[in-house]
Amino acid sequence: MSGLSNPNLGLKPIALVLGATGGIGGHVARGLAARGWTVRALNRKAGEAAKREPRFHWLQGDAMNAADVRRAAQDARLIVHAVNPPGYKDWEKLVLPMLENTIAAARAVGARILLPGTVYNYGPDAFPEISEESPQNPATRKGAIRVELERRLEAASSEGVPVLIVRAGDYFGPGAANSWFAQGLVKPGKPVRSVSQPSAEGVGHQWAYLPDVAETMLRLIDREGELPRFARFQMRGFWDRDGSEMIAAIGRVVGQKPKVKAFPWWLLKLGSPFVPIFRELGEMRYLWKVPVRMSNDKLRAFLGEEPSTPIDEAIRATLADLGCIEPKAVKPVALLA
Repeated sequence: MSGLSNPNLGLKPIALVLGATGGIGGHVARGLAARGWTVRALNRKAGEAAKREPRFHWLQGDAMNAADVRRAAQDARLIVHAVNPPGYKDWEKLVLPMLENTIAAARAVGARILLPGTVYNYGPDAFPEISEESPQNPATRKGAIRVELERRLEAASSEGVPVLIVRAGDYFGPGAANSWFAQGLVKPGKPVRSVSQPSAEGVGHQWAYLPDVAETMLRLIDREGELPRFARFQMRGFWDRDGSEMIAAIGRVVGQKPKVKAFPWWLLKLGSPFVPIFRELGEMRYLWKVPVRMSNDKLRAFLGEEPSTPIDEAIRATLADLGCIEPKAVKPVALLA
């Protein structure tokens, strides 16, 4: 569907999802639909997207076009800002204008903005234990832009636009194609016989399973009336204490211990002038040299628990989605964290 008229809208709350074809955007959009929301999704190829995901109300448009975003946001109560330029091309030029369009639309219709946050906002002065109140002094160009994104959102919230930011570790899971797991640890479409290890020996790392991240966001939105105008939460996710636990889980799922190889950081440096995603990944090397762990104390105090799928089930679903193993009919069960 390409227009705003929809006989099924009824009185259901409306959410506009920017980035609904992506990993976290898609999971949140499906979760909202399951909770009874009407989900609008803006896409430059809405017709094609509608064939792949008919549960959403697809609108033709571009997140870079303020008029498109404003039109799609009409009567929305929530705008999920989970959009990124494909392949990170011109990322630094596009992300701030896209966010400004979202802020303008949210201000016009009275919607809350939901932003997936990252650890890139923080530099070494905040390590190793990070809270929501830790200083944001980023060490990279990308981190500086992420800080500016959140600064603009906080400024907007002071002018009446409600904002929710949920920060988590490195994503993995179904739909997380542009991730360290999919592009760094294993080779999509091939059986797992070896695994690349990006971290220095003995250094822990924080991961986040996409369905758990989405469920956390959804539970927070369920209690939207209790949230402050500017709300920021962090997830614990899966904490790999020494860099070996994720690899061990992969081995348990595939039924054999994979050969562990050092990640070829030199290759990223060599290819970064020509491959934008290589440059983006290479910038984040500092997060693999030392343990960096975000606390979820504030989240657990508010929700009582953090949604957490058992790691082997999460890995099984991830590898099946990547075509590394045959899919099995195993439904992840969220535990407490």
